[in-house]
Amino acid sequence: GTPKCILTDNGTHFTAKMMTELLKQIGITHLYSTPYHPMTNGQIERFNATMDAKIAALSNEKRTNWDEKLPFVIFNYNTTIHRTTNQIPFELIYGRKPILPFDQQQPLVTLSQDPEHKTKLNQHLSVLTEQAKATILEQQRKYRERYDRYRTNPTYKINDIILVKTLNKRNKFDIRYEGPFKVTQQLGKKNYRTTY
Repeated sequence: GTPKCILTDNGTHFTAKMMTELLKQIGITHLYSTPYHPMTNGQIERFNATMDAKIAALSNEKRTNWDEKLPFVIFNYNTTIHRTTNQIPFELIYGRKPILPFDQQQPLVTLSQDPEHKTKLNQHLSVLTEQAKATILEQQRKYRERYDRYRTNPTYKINDIILVKTLNKRNKFDIRYEGPFKVTQQLGKKNYRTTY
């Protein structure tokens, strides 16, 4: 169904008047991630990185046929075990393992009426969902622990001169840092306002 709320980055396709009006008409609350802070929308950024790598591997040299490869990439993504959940997304949604193109299939399929099928399916899906939730929580704990172990929060004073890491590098020859910038105000524990 229609979501109650969406979180997007500040790309022009999300901030355009037509998009704003559409979301308003449908009744969807639109939240924006913090500019230059991709961790705000970490799950989708991770998904995009995975998709980009898979599409790049299948696309032609000039990357002009990426849209033709998208169905294959999505099929691969949905039928592969994910480390975060230790489950196959297809099975989490449909309650059964996907039938892959290379699977041996029986020539005749017989359908039986199992009166408890719905109950069994719901129980199976509940077990899968609980297992996925437990695995997600454990993975989040591990990620947080690993992140906290190596993360230091830089502190700056007003008038300090700093460089800002470039987050949207296009290729390996792009500059890694922009600036210099002068710190003009501390907005929060980790956020600063700067001038060029």
